[in-house]
Amino acid sequence: MTRAPVPPLRSVPNPEEPDAPAHGVSGDEPSAAPSPESDREAVARLARAHAELQHEIDKRIIGQRKVIDHLITALFARGHCLFVGVPGLAKTLLVSTVAEALNLSFQRIQFTPDLMPADITGTEVLEEDPISGRRSFRFIPGPVFANLVLADEINRTPPKTQAALLQSMQEGRVTAGGHTHDLPSPFLVFATQNPIEQEGTYPLPEAQLDRFMFQIDVDYPSEAEEADIVRQQTSPLTSEVRRVLSPQAILELQDVVRRVPVADHVIKYAVALGRASRPSADGHDFVRNYVSWGAGPRASQFLVAAGKARAVLQGRFAVAIEDIAALARPALQHRLVLSYRAEADGVRAGEIVDRLLSVVTPA
Repeated sequence: MTRAPVPPLRSVPNPEEPDAPAHGVSGDEPSAAPSPESDREAVARLARAHAELQHEIDKRIIGQRKVIDHLITALFARGHCLFVGVPGLAKTLLVSTVAEALNLSFQRIQFTPDLMPADITGTEVLEEDPISGRRSFRFIPGPVFANLVLADEINRTPPKTQAALLQSMQEGRVTAGGHTHDLPSPFLVFATQNPIEQEGTYPLPEAQLDRFMFQIDVDYPSEAEEADIVRQQTSPLTSEVRRVLSPQAILELQDVVRRVPVADHVIKYAVALGRASRPSADGHDFVRNYVSWGAGPRASQFLVAAGKARAVLQGRFAVAIEDIAALARPALQHRLVLSYRAEADGVRAGEIVDRLLSVVTPA
């Protein structure tokens, strides 16, 4: 069935142009506040664009619907994602397909033990003017200067190199040689990690993990889905992905997501989930037994931001308790530091989050 094309969105300035003001503000003139009608119209357009994007992804990716939903939610909530799964589950293909469908510049960085920070952020080279003989340094941008960066097998490089992404993920800029360089907007880092192969790997520091909005577990496909994958990948036909949105439209829709109102009881529920994950004398027994360190304040911030995106993608301009509960596991599990007892009993972080959802009730 042919889907109706997505109506064009109001254009916003290109942030890569030097004279373009940020976020649609023209010069020194005050920007008019968006009307509720325009926000509702943008929500409807984003819901239709979501369906279009899902349709294009389905041309290449079979199954993994929850993974795709979490990825799109994080994208419009301006959040980075860590994909955890064994090789061969199309994690790289999924990310590159999303970049193609959204017309985003894409760079893939293969993380290896000998990768250096400058290999990611860029480096300065000494150049000599052939006429004057004057020497000066020129910055050569690294692969991080893209809208969507895939950090493939991020845990295969030492923490020093992993930390090269910290400023980029938090501030959207890179500092080199005493100068700060802005990254293109939108900017997102999607990283992959193999959960079973530990030899020659370096666990991500908690500060690095905390920068990821979601840890998305990528599981094996079902038997029927795997048969379809084999049939598709061994076929001579290739699927062309149509561009659904532009980078400028994504920036505008990300601003719409941030304007979604959130009721106090929803914020309190997100905060309660994060606080309940921290071991304390008056906390839950299973948390004290299995968790050494719980989720920090950034977890509840990401939960609410992602809840906004989930609501808008479903055509709603208000966040519900169900949105927070549906995103709690990917938003919290990688922020929990489990105890030795949890490892001995075979308890995983995701199971802790599931138990928190059963005992923490909305106010």
